[in-house]
Amino acid sequence: MSRFHSHITSASKIIGTYVAGKPLSIHIKNFFASDKKFGSRDRRSISSLCYYYFRTGLPFKQAGAEEKILAGLFLCENKHNELLHYFRPDLNEKISISTDEKLSFLNIKETDIFPFTDELGEGIDKHFFSLSFLLQPAIYLRTRAGRKNIVVDKLTHAAADFELLSGDCIKLANSIAIDKIIALNKDAVVQDMNSQKVLDYLDAMPGFSSTEKKITAWDCCAASGGKSILLFDKLKGNIRLTVSDIRENILINLRKRLGQAAINIANSFITDLSVKSGLAATERFSVIICDVPCTGSGTWSRTPEQLFFFDRKKISEYADLQKKIVANAVPHLEENGLFFYITCSAFKKENEEVVEFINKKFPSMQLMNAHYLKGYEDSADTMFVAVFRRSSMA
Repeated sequence: MSRFHSHITSASKIIGTYVAGKPLSIHIKNFFASDKKFGSRDRRSISSLCYYYFRTGLPFKQAGAEEKILAGLFLCENKHNELLHYFRPDLNEKISISTDEKLSFLNIKETDIFPFTDELGEGIDKHFFSLSFLLQPAIYLRTRAGRKNIVVDKLTHAAADFELLSGDCIKLANSIAIDKIIALNKDAVVQDMNSQKVLDYLDAMPGFSSTEKKITAWDCCAASGGKSILLFDKLKGNIRLTVSDIRENILINLRKRLGQAAINIANSFITDLSVKSGLAATERFSVIICDVPCTGSGTWSRTPEQLFFFDRKKISEYADLQKKIVANAVPHLEENGLFFYITCSAFKKENEEVVEFINKKFPSMQLMNAHYLKGYEDSADTMFVAVFRRSSMA
């Protein structure tokens, strides 16, 4: 069996044993752990073929695994490919043509790749957002205060492929094992470029970082703690932080990460925010970060398996959940406090419609800013952020 046949066969085996809901990256890793005959180059090739399948599998669902893999390879690559040349020289000859020309050649449309364009929020370019699923976004670092030069020196010494962007943002090649180069969370955090921007409204509020009194803040759906670290850095450490999430194992990992980042937690607790806040009725915060559970549609370029198996009804289910969470979190915002509603979704029901819900249910909440951070323009994730200020406790 040729190397190319071996790669196609192995990719088909990985795809055939994949179970929806499990991260594809973990499934691939487990496959290679059980079959150690492949070298690093082979593993990269086979992994890529699996991702190509899920990136472009929707238009070719009736085709066999090999045909779908090769169609994905054709759509996702733009340079001569030996494997594609071996199996489909006709496609390889055209591999450098534009994506639109490739779609036409295969007789498909961008909506065949992403069939939910009617659900997208205002201002999202349906064409370019749909095509973004053919590309793997970059990895980004956010350097922490006083550590940028240290991080740059370490990356340079490791001969890593990186690009300095504005502020504290660094763009990395996907193949870099960053945890072997820098002290994660101490030197820098792995955080998507647009995720780094969700609290930028605070930059126009110097009073929040200059006050001598500690800012009380609640990260109510804290997850891995990336937004907590970002808030801590934005406020120059002048913060009394409360974090919560729905499961204890999430908080265990969060406490470990914030410990690495040298951030003290004033209070952490488990709560199902769709049912109750878990706080005393009188407890109030100056800042609430509400980074709600969502479809994650703005990140599916990284996890195309989620797009492949997505059920449209989940959009409304998440929107209902988000409204329940918001309804239990908002009452804990103090007068003149800021409420950040954040998703990594591009769907209107999870974003603009939740903003409308907040406006109607809480008249005292004044919408200060709401916008999409469009990842398809920058090889990043697409995010949505809405900032509210509580004008009175009426």
